[in-house]
Amino acid sequence: MPGKPGTESTSRPTGRTPGDLTDVIVVGAGPTGMLLAGDLAAAGVSVTVVERRPHETSNMTRAFGVHARTLELLDARGLADELVRTGTPITGLRLFRRLSLDLSRLRSRFPYLLITPQYEVEHLLERRALSTGVSFRYGTELVGLSQSPDADEVTAEVLDTDGVRSTLRARYLVGADGVRSAVRASLGLPFPGVSVIRSIVLADVRLADEPEDLLTVNGAGDAFAFIAPFGDGWYRVMGWKRSRQVPDSEPVDLDEVREIARLALGTDHGMHDARWISRFHSDERQVPSYRTGRVFLMGDAAHVHSPAGGQGMNTGLQDAANLSWKLAAVVRGEAPDAEALLDSYQTERHRVGEMVLRSSGAIVRLAMAHTPLQRAIRSLASRFLNAFRPAASRAMGMISGIGIAYDAPRGAHRLTGRRAPDLALSEGRLYELLREGRFVLVAPPGGVPAAPAAPGSVIRAHWTTDRSDALLIRPDGYIAWAQGR
Repeated sequence: MPGKPGTESTSRPTGRTPGDLTDVIVVGAGPTGMLLAGDLAAAGVSVTVVERRPHETSNMTRAFGVHARTLELLDARGLADELVRTGTPITGLRLFRRLSLDLSRLRSRFPYLLITPQYEVEHLLERRALSTGVSFRYGTELVGLSQSPDADEVTAEVLDTDGVRSTLRARYLVGADGVRSAVRASLGLPFPGVSVIRSIVLADVRLADEPEDLLTVNGAGDAFAFIAPFGDGWYRVMGWKRSRQVPDSEPVDLDEVREIARLALGTDHGMHDARWISRFHSDERQVPSYRTGRVFLMGDAAHVHSPAGGQGMNTGLQDAANLSWKLAAVVRGEAPDAEALLDSYQTERHRVGEMVLRSSGAIVRLAMAHTPLQRAIRSLASRFLNAFRPAASRAMGMISGIGIAYDAPRGAHRLTGRRAPDLALSEGRLYELLREGRFVLVAPPGGVPAAPAAPGSVIRAHWTTDRSDALLIRPDGYIAWAQGR
């Protein structure tokens, strides 16, 4: 992102607004909201984050895996290496005791799944957001919002923990406030979908017998279970049993968790000393539109799905990376067609949300298979992916995010819309150059390709070999234009 943390570039407009009008209000201080806020503030955009929870450290988390594409996006912000030090990389995923996916074959600087609790991601992104000048209002709940076609702003009504109501004004507002999004409700948007799985139990426990695999997951009979380490001796256990379908409010104890683990995994690994136990259900839902005027939705506020594949937090962070540079360009007055650029967030990310719903839904339905036919299908699918490498690579690309691409205009180069790998260039690694938050134009030395105009200034870079092609790469690491081979 441009400039050092907490500073602003003086060579370009900063987007700062006068008085009490903020450029962007972000509702929700989870990973998605904080990545977006940090990106915008680093680009010189004024940002206020509104979060209904008090500001306190918590070790309660549902997400545990950071996929390769998310690590690439964090690398483009200079954060990936620090996060990697908090967790443990795993290069193999084993599902249903038959299907093995070799993540080491991913063509990425991060050919693995990083096992680290969500709160490590949150702490890292919060520090960055604070360093770039984001203003946080914890203990503050959004209770209403309005936007007028005649006014270039959004008005948000908020309520603090003392019961005091106040009004915030901004040019744009982004809802990153989770599945029960107050922003989505204030817009009156539907959240169509279904409950795909009920009565999932969660527990944080100690284990007497450490699992053989770092990430343990399996479905057997009428149960499945998942175990992942926090890294400090505590483990998160998730489980489900077909015959125990009860409301979220039904009490759950450690004996129930142990029983599910034994059914699904063959052992409960000597679970003891549970510090937290809960029950929840998982939905598959997606809002029809990620944009309504000057208001945007992302993360769980826009889409929610089963935890299978560990794509929830990752998809939200990728939503934020897609929107942040577009919103910054518009606020800074650098986008020739601001409306078209902002609309492209819906065009690109809504389709990705649909794909994630399908892929995570397929995994959880295979895990829940209980009839002979369903189990036979699961077995055949596992054997097919194990034997047919292109299909396995495509599955890994979808789950890791590496294989996600955006639709290109008709007649565009075949690389347009695809993720750019971390190219080795004369000026350094591509994802190091992307830390400036600008487009990168890669061309042969001395070459001046007729690339289309990009918002803001462009970083020029060059191949280290005799390649003759050229690429224009967006700040989020996707190819906007290509020429040549």
